[in-house]
Amino acid sequence: MGNSEFILEVSHLSKYFELKGGLTLKAVDDVNFEIKRGEIMGLVGESGCGKTTLGRTVKHLYLPTSGNIKFNGEMVNPQDKTYMKSFARNAQMIFQDPYSSLDPRMTVAEIISEGMEIHNMYSAHERRNHVVELLELVGLSQEHANRFPSEFSGGQRQRVGIARALAVNPEFIVCDEPISALDVSIQAQIVNLFKELRQRLSLTYLFIAHDLSMVKYISDKVAVMYLGKIVEISNSREIYRNPKHPYTEFLLSSIPIPNPRVEATRKHIVAGAEMPSPINLPKGCSFQPRCKYAFKDCLSITPQLTEVEPGHFAACLLAGKKTVI
Repeated sequence: MGNSEFILEVSHLSKYFELKGGLTLKAVDDVNFEIKRGEIMGLVGESGCGKTTLGRTVKHLYLPTSGNIKFNGEMVNPQDKTYMKSFARNAQMIFQDPYSSLDPRMTVAEIISEGMEIHNMYSAHERRNHVVELLELVGLSQEHANRFPSEFSGGQRQRVGIARALAVNPEFIVCDEPISALDVSIQAQIVNLFKELRQRLSLTYLFIAHDLSMVKYISDKVAVMYLGKIVEISNSREIYRNPKHPYTEFLLSSIPIPNPRVEATRKHIVAGAEMPSPINLPKGCSFQPRCKYAFKDCLSITPQLTEVEPGHFAACLLAGKKTVI
């Protein structure tokens, strides 16, 4: 384990996909952020904004097009096979869909112990015991070990996915929309499990979601992503109390308020037009076609992520210049 304060430092990270006809999809475009050890960073944005691609690129399931990733103060180097095996163990991923991410032909015990076998951890007997411990840790029991994924509910399958990620004792987990495929009643249980495991096992998460209310509940820090770029980043309380980017404001206005009377009288901010295609990005600020504050400069100047208040960064030409966004 490194002595760096940050477990993850991402600088100028891009992931482009070359498409037919010479087109380029800029799924992740010059992204910078860092995550402190023990911190939960929420990553939010609409579908198609690049969140999952960013998570997969950080985990090196996709090779970056450009940019650097430091893990525990050391540069992640895909050329170094020994290093990458250790990185793969230390940085795990939990996937969005518990139905497709578990092999239906393997028992739960086989699914959970697979990583331990790959990384030559423990004897067969110790692995068996560890599987039982992990099942209990995620709220399942020893009886579940010899069953197949098809015998479980969505929430139980996601618990198996979490146990599989924990089996190799990682320090950092990319959680790729781990609750979006689950019933609302189960979502809170799984989020509480993530919080509990963070405390118990000293974990650090990159928690990807489009549900801002859940992200507020679990995250210390929130990054807002739009069309491949991070447009705002700050601590969780500050983002919700004082958004500095019009896109964040739009996302926050779409969170329903539990009180029906308040909800009925509340103004929802409507972002005009659909999200543009990441293959054919608008000139200047990519949010300007949908932004009610857009003015002439927004059509030609691409705003950079800048610190508009201590620890609060936004990529908006008006951020920090207006009293209210």
